Amino acid sequence: MDGPLGRRFPVAALAWQNLTRQRARSILAMAGITIGVVAIASLGMFGATLEVSIQGTFQDTASSVIVTPGEDFEGDEFDADDVRMVERFSTAPVYPLRTDSANITSLEDPREIQVQSVTDPTVFATADEGRIPDPWRSGALVGSSLADRFDVSVGESLELDNQTVRVAAVLEPSGQSSIVSTDNSVLLPERRMEDADIGLMVVKAESPPAAFQLGESLREELNDRRERFAVTDFEQAIQQFNEQIGIISTFLLAVGAVSLLVAAISILNVMLMSTIERKGEIGVLRAVGYYKRDILRLMLTEALLLGVVGAVVGLVLSVFMGMGINTLLLGDPFAFQPSAVGSVAQGFLFGTVASLLSGAYPAWKAANERPVDALRD
Repeated sequence: MDGPLGRRFPVAALAWQNLTRQRARSILAMAGITIGVVAIASLGMFGATLEVSIQGTFQDTASSVIVTPGEDFEGDEFDADDVRMVERFSTAPVYPLRTDSANITSLEDPREIQVQSVTDPTVFATADEGRIPDPWRSGALVGSSLADRFDVSVGESLELDNQTVRVAAVLEPSGQSSIVSTDNSVLLPERRMEDADIGLMVVKAESPPAAFQLGESLREELNDRRERFAVTDFEQAIQQFNEQIGIISTFLLAVGAVSLLVAAISILNVMLMSTIERKGEIGVLRAVGYYKRDILRLMLTEALLLGVVGAVVGLVLSVFMGMGINTLLLGDPFAFQPSAVGSVAQGFLFGTVASLLSGAYPAWKAANERPVDALRD
């Protein structure tokens, strides 16, 4: 730190000069802080990114409310009147799911498969090959597993119970959290399955909180003294998930804190060794007029420089690691979450404060050395 900057900050310049005299030891101490900062920041970013990734996976499920026949419902399936009743009290679209079975009679060995119908299949499925017609009045949508099993492709014809339907699209695999699984079924237009059973209704809200409120409202409106409609939302499951993520994040932070503690002990050792080795130098400084507070400030500045340089390097490495984590879990290297940015700031702050605290005792010890004793040693 020579030049104008050194003349403007003489204590920092002298502290940096002292650190560079034991370069290998100082670099090792900085490396310890760097590792601690990277541990706290990267583990915190991993926890935040993992939470967003899992929430994105279950977003569709958490935004849904499922209505099924309750304990006091007469029968096992809904009819059109039941659907209209749910629609009357719902503030979000209602999708009745009709389910039946059919035989693929175009095969040498006819097989029974599941057929389904829903008002708007684009809400629950995405085409992998072909496209989902809009409006959907004809054609069949074949699930991915079924298409692979029977080697079905777009444009081919299937005979279901001796009725021919043309394949309009082969669907992408359903996610594990999907409300409606289409992998092993064929989806047909609603007009072709008007007589099929309605086993459940799916109500799609705009967001998980809206779904939780809607579920509570439907339970109150649809049921009086008897539970004719069983209304299921995923509020409790989401709360349990958030609690588990909180536990994981706390554990990861604790692992990073242990790494930082080891680094702080390393800096304490470096500063103590420096104090012992520089007793004579400290005695000279006291003899020529340096006060205790000057020695204290010099030693604390050395510890702070070790921490700041190590923390800055750790911060840069953490950002690159965060970009890798984002790419792996979210597919976007720059998709940093606010809590992830907070983890980086936490790591930098903890690294700097830990260094300063580690240098406090050696600085106090050096400042309270008697000049005569220091010069004699």
